Amino acid sequence: MGERTQLAANEEKLTRTGQVDAGPSVATAAERRLDAENWLLSAALDRARARTDWAEQGVALLRCDGPFNAVKICADLVHAAAGTDVPGEVDAYLAQALHGGPVFYDLIGCEYYVLVPPSADRREWSVYRQGEAEFLGQDCCMGVPRLTALFPEGARQYWRVPLRGAGELASVDAVTQLIDTGRFHSARAEGLAGG
Repeated sequence: MGERTQLAANEEKLTRTGQVDAGPSVATAAERRLDAENWLLSAALDRARARTDWAEQGVALLRCDGPFNAVKICADLVHAAAGTDVPGEVDAYLAQALHGGPVFYDLIGCEYYVLVPPSADRREWSVYRQGEAEFLGQDCCMGVPRLTALFPEGARQYWRVPLRGAGELASVDAVTQLIDTGRFHSARAEGLAGG
């Protein structure tokens, strides 16, 4: 499309919708993914090994308390907070509740992992029942899926809310609110079931 034709198309769209196409963003998306990947790899004990593990196994071992920490939350608690266990609906809930903060899921452990800023340990998290939620910080390592693992097919872990860019983490307060909402709905359901 010539420059003049593109300009006319943009003017027409601006008149119709109030927005103009930003143009192709394939390079920008690829650059952001590469930046995010390199940022994640800064938490690897061995970057080359982590890259190989992502390529061969789809998961790399990364340490917490570097550029990020994590909160591991059991699936039942997340599903209670979301009010559903339908994957697409849970993903939409997580994206909204965590303001786009990155979340991946472990199919074997049935656990969600939310990436949070370093040193985000919260005292109130220590009062949760065993297995509901666990803060992963200093002296913890975890398997993290490659950024392109967005579906469960052939993967043990995959992103439910993808990491959009380097350093874009979930708010600690939003994670706490999600956990508290899940606990509230779980307790309510147990109360209704019990009597």
